[in-house]
Amino acid sequence: MRENLAPNNIINGENTMKQFLIIAALFYSGLLSAAPAAPAAAPAAEEWADTTLSDALIAKVQAVSYEYKTCVGTEMQKPAYAAVEARQATDSVIKQCEPVLAKMRDAYLSEKVPAVIADRQLKKMRIQTARNVLAELMFRDAAKKAGQ
Repeated sequence: MRENLAPNNIINGENTMKQFLIIAALFYSGLLSAAPAAPAAAPAAEEWADTTLSDALIAKVQAVSYEYKTCVGTEMQKPAYAAVEARQATDSVIKQCEPVLAKMRDAYLSEKVPAVIADRQLKKMRIQTARNVLAELMFRDAAKKAGQ
C-alpha cells in the first residue's frame, strides 16, 4: 500500500508546485499591469541643461585640460619616479597635478554647472589619466628590465 502512496505524493507534489508557480506568475503579472503608470516628470526650472555651456567655458576647460596633461607629462619625466614602483609613482604624479584640476572645477562652478556633474567630469579625467600614466610607467619598467 505504501508503494501506491509514494508515486501519488510525487505527482501531486509536482502538480502543486506547477500550480503554485502559475498562480505566482499570474499574480506578479497582474500586479505589474495593475500598477498605475508613473506620471511623466516635468523638467524642473532649476535643472541644468548641457546646452547652456558657453564657448568661453569650453575654451577655458580645454585650456585647463591641456595644462593638466602637460603637468602630468612633465611630472612623469622626473627621475625620482624611476626608482619608485609604478602604482606609487602614478599616485604621486596625479596628486602633484591636482591643483590644476581645481581650476577646471572652479570654471565649471562659475558657469553654474552643478557640483555633482563637475566632480563627475573631473573624476573621469583623473581615472583616464591615471590609467594612461600607470600604463606608461609599467611599460618603462618592463623596458628597463628587458634591457638588463
